[in-house]
Amino acid sequence: MKKIKFLNFLCLLWLTLFTTNNAIAEIIILSSCDNKKDGFLKNEYILDLEKSLMTRNYVYNNKTFKKYRVTDLSVKKENTLTKFIYQEDNKILTDKIGYPQFYTQLLFEIGNPNIMIKTVINNEEGISFMSLCKKVERFEKES
Repeated sequence: MKKIKFLNFLCLLWLTLFTTNNAIAEIIILSSCDNKKDGFLKNEYILDLEKSLMTRNYVYNNKTFKKYRVTDLSVKKENTLTKFIYQEDNKILTDKIGYPQFYTQLLFEIGNPNIMIKTVINNEEGISFMSLCKKVERFEKES
């Protein structure tokens, strides 16, 4: 299992370093994101294209927090997650979560406020809606 995760990390690192034609110094912030399944007081995604990192900051509302806390005592009301990302054309994908035969990824399209989830089972791909963000901001880093 650790070997598979390490190989996935190496592949992602290779893709990030060698398939990018130009250096992108851009940050995209998607905020006030409504999830079709859960409720949040805060739910935002920060995509740093230069560092190839997605940072998600969220705070559950009381109802959602209680729902998850009942079955998992490690659930926190507010949390920050960081994942590697890579870009394919106008799409931004997070690193794969799961096994080679079954995995999921978050999928962002540049200029689109929708966040999708991509699921692959035995090379069969499915994409479904996960969240709609009310605010999308793009910042370019100045050198």
